[in-house]
Amino acid sequence: MQVRLFPALALMLLAGCRSSQTYSPTAETSSTAPRIPVLYPETRKSDQVDDYFGTPVPDPYRWLEDPDSPETKAWVTAQNKVSFGYLEQIPFRTKIRERLTTIWNYERFGVPQEEGGQLYYSKNDGLQNQAVLYTQQDGQQGQPDVLLDPNKLSADGTTALAGTFFSNDHRYMAYATSGGGSDWQQYKVIDLESRKPLPDELNWVKVSGAAWYKDGFFYSRYDAPKAGQSKLAVKNEYHKVYFHKLGTTQDKDKLVYENPKMALGFRTVGTTEDERFLVLYLTDGKADGNRLSVRDLTDPKQADTFTPLISSYEHNNSVIGNIGEQLLVLTDYKAPRFRVVLIDPKKPQEANWKEVLPQTGQKLEGVNQVGGYLVASYLKDASSNIKVYTEAGEFKHDVALPAIGTAAGFGGKRDSKTVYYAFTSFTYPTTIYKYDLASNTSTVFRAPKVDVKPQDYITTQVFYTSKDGTKIPMFITYKKGVKLNGRNPTYLYAYGGFNISLTPSFSVARMLWLENGGILAIPNLRGGGEYGEGWHKAGMTPNKQNVFDDFIAAAEYLKVQGYTNTEKLAIAGGSNGGLLVGATMTQRPDLCSVAFPAVGVMDMLRYQKFTIGWNWAPEYGTSDTYAQFQNLYKFSPQHNLKRAAYPATMITTADHDDRVVPAHSFKFAAALQAANTGPRPQLIRVDVNAGHGAGKSTKLQIEEWADIWSFAYLNMGLNPYK
Repeated sequence: MQVRLFPALALMLLAGCRSSQTYSPTAETSSTAPRIPVLYPETRKSDQVDDYFGTPVPDPYRWLEDPDSPETKAWVTAQNKVSFGYLEQIPFRTKIRERLTTIWNYERFGVPQEEGGQLYYSKNDGLQNQAVLYTQQDGQQGQPDVLLDPNKLSADGTTALAGTFFSNDHRYMAYATSGGGSDWQQYKVIDLESRKPLPDELNWVKVSGAAWYKDGFFYSRYDAPKAGQSKLAVKNEYHKVYFHKLGTTQDKDKLVYENPKMALGFRTVGTTEDERFLVLYLTDGKADGNRLSVRDLTDPKQADTFTPLISSYEHNNSVIGNIGEQLLVLTDYKAPRFRVVLIDPKKPQEANWKEVLPQTGQKLEGVNQVGGYLVASYLKDASSNIKVYTEAGEFKHDVALPAIGTAAGFGGKRDSKTVYYAFTSFTYPTTIYKYDLASNTSTVFRAPKVDVKPQDYITTQVFYTSKDGTKIPMFITYKKGVKLNGRNPTYLYAYGGFNISLTPSFSVARMLWLENGGILAIPNLRGGGEYGEGWHKAGMTPNKQNVFDDFIAAAEYLKVQGYTNTEKLAIAGGSNGGLLVGATMTQRPDLCSVAFPAVGVMDMLRYQKFTIGWNWAPEYGTSDTYAQFQNLYKFSPQHNLKRAAYPATMITTADHDDRVVPAHSFKFAAALQAANTGPRPQLIRVDVNAGHGAGKSTKLQIEEWADIWSFAYLNMGLNPYK
């Protein structure tokens, strides 16, 4: 959906306004907080009521689900006018934006990839909206040249480079771009010798990569939306795999795999480095794993068939690479913290598997087959622990890391001697290292120069007790000298879902909070992947309430231990984390003074009806079955708002978010504004030409973070520059 500005007359007719609610401090808030009046637009209520197994559920804001209707567009414009009008009156907002611009202005590098003796890596000079792709002709010693500058692809810098895929002969590079933050991608190709683009152009690509094979590549796509369907809201069905031959148009692409009897599920592929095997990954939108099948591309008898390796959808499986005729597979089958096994496609039965890396007490996050080694990335209490093994599974050594934090990268070829990786932590700016596999030594390749002093800060990890007695880890970062007097502004951020591990990372935006005496707290809630599939399942349906309990317990711990109090606490999360914040504030509106639900899944009864929402069914369950409806109805933020005094809330979303469609945030904002009985503001901030988060331009990021921190400080009664 695109938000378009409407003339004032249209706003008056379609949006209207209701009696104002004025923000003013009460006994619950700081007396130093200024008063800024808020006039919310009138939001029409319909008489829509749905029947779920005999339970009537009103949905008065159903009309906001249509992103293209003039009424929805006018409503968004009116809400933005209120929100930005409020934010513009915050006296220190400009200073925060200026400081963010200053500290954001530093060189940032991506992890290099070596192809045919040349290095390819991304770099942002500082305030460029998108990182630029560079190449160095003679590896690390060469002079960098610009290969592709996404900033030239759109006037406002909102077209992002979403992926690069090099052919195995190092001659071509396919690349994906996305516009305005959408998950839809367009694929094009560059000839790396001439540096000229090829005419190839592929559209309607989503949840894909480019798996090279000889004179083309395999990829996944959907059919184009039908006339009248919104490409940003239509339910995505019938994912298909195609092969694209270089120099041909997309309509000539060969269909490789489809399942016309199964509308839901992803179908994606990869090829091994030697291009011998084509690996097919299948999900069904119901279970939490994937099937794994393979085709030997050297065998003419398998020209149109795939051999199943793992037929169950219940486990997560991925091919690391191959050793001759056998495949190295990372799996959580009979290993909830993952292991590596060797499977012969000619004898794929479990009895014939050979275990290469057994499960350990630590979660195995990923494995790279490179230079004759296996570089394994483990998690030790949510921090990286990197180990190197031979391809036969013999342990060689640990990779020494600079501190407790997150290491990522280590990709390369079977003949690579060196690889590159990035290391980061909460106050350790992302630094790129070159790693020699044989000597086990790391040297700095690129180190950023940031206008902050990491040595001025402390990061600790604590373990607190959740409602049911489970111990939950939490990282806490703050400036040295901060006194734990129970009055420190604290930003509590979490995710808790989809087997995603929330590990330490550097954020220049969060440094502004820390340098002004704020505390950053990041707990590793159940539902995440920090301790393997058992930890994940403890926060999935029907156990989702555990995630909210873990988050609430984190907030209470911070208060009891003297870090902060209710009036100085902000809670935040995005996507599944937006759901977390929405559910928490509806269950405990008294928990904090400020809430930031970002691009959240707020309507748990209808999420599966939009774009790829059906893919979240294994995580949440759906309202299509009675037991799961009952569970969802208990915590769905949209359906649990009641007349109460809520924390100051700024909902953030974007008009091009086609993953968690903005209707979730629209409906939640309308219901929250109607339900709130307290004096604190309830705003929604809608970015234009932005999406779920990936590829957001530097300009938009700075503006959004300036508004987040300004809103937080104001509603905590603080001025960071006074």
